[in-house]
Amino acid sequence: MPKLIAKYFISGYIVAETGLHIGGSKTALDIGGIDLNVIKDAAGRPFIPGSSLKGKLRSLLAREEGSDDVKNDSDLIQTLFGSANDKANDKTKDGMPARLIFRDAHLDEEHFRAQDAFRDLELGFTEGKTENTINRKTGTAEHPRQLERVPSGVRFRFEIVYNTFDDGKKEEHLTAVRKAMRLLEDDYLGGQGSRGYGKITFHEARLTRKTIADYEGNNERREVEAAFLG
Repeated sequence: MPKLIAKYFISGYIVAETGLHIGGSKTALDIGGIDLNVIKDAAGRPFIPGSSLKGKLRSLLAREEGSDDVKNDSDLIQTLFGSANDKANDKTKDGMPARLIFRDAHLDEEHFRAQDAFRDLELGFTEGKTENTINRKTGTAEHPRQLERVPSGVRFRFEIVYNTFDDGKKEEHLTAVRKAMRLLEDDYLGGQGSRGYGKITFHEARLTRKTIADYEGNNERREVEAAFLG
């Protein structure tokens, strides 16, 4: 069995370049006429669940490989993200934990408060937008509904942890993660992507690490790459 030798940390900001909608609970977050809410933490701040980021990055790599089902994903994808054959879906086929850990990305509230553009949002941290369907025969808008979204310009702090073993796979694995992040920047995160929602960019993404010796010593991260995405 391979041995854990280090942990690498990919961290920085996810910036919403267009409105961002990742759905939450309608019953728990019903706000003045909003039909579709965004997910929020206990303090009412929107966040990006680690599971949403994980699922999107995995699906983009699978799409590139032509995999139409998680059961058909390559060994590389299953090693990084986990195996569909495992009940918890967070382990590889041989029972090892998946190499990647995705933290929830929380709102950078200090940055948010400093932006004049966000001071008059009707929903505090978010905005409402009316969406319609178009009647193909008449060309008129029908069935309007209010959708809540994070406005463009809001940023979230993200962190992905990569567990490194002594099997020489680190460069291959980090290259795959870097590629998936670049693909996501030209795709979308969350819902309503075909309507222009969910364009994001990764800002100030950096790579740091702790070796086992660091955990035994001062427990500090060491910078590996100041610009992970180049």
